[in-house]
Amino acid sequence: MTLVFALAASTLFGIGAYLVLNRDLLRVVLGIVLVSQAATLTLIASGLTRGAAPIYPLVGSSVSDPLSQAMALTALVIGLAVTALLLALVLRVVRAYRSNALDDVAQEEAAHAERLERRDARAHEDEEAAAR
Repeated sequence: MTLVFALAASTLFGIGAYLVLNRDLLRVVLGIVLVSQAATLTLIASGLTRGAAPIYPLVGSSVSDPLSQAMALTALVIGLAVTALLLALVLRVVRAYRSNALDDVAQEEAAHAERLERRDARAHEDEEAAAR
């Protein structure tokens, strides 16, 4: 059973890593979500023990490990919050640059930086001319 969890976690991590390397922002977010889920699955698999629920253990019976379950639940909640934040950031970038491709955003940023540099250089030349 642990081998199945290991294969599933490694597959999720591989697909997530492939998507993170993509140039589309939504695919990058999806890749981060898959890597997060692979980590959660690894947490669950690491504490995989058979036994009764740890909330009311009977004497003499084995109890499953509640720590890995609590950590997995915490990781799911944090992963959900991170996903919501990343999707909000992607929405903001798409609205600002009218594209969700990283190449388009990088070109727009480079053009904006070049315009600012020209404006600052022109202002600096005007200040030097006024000082003479």
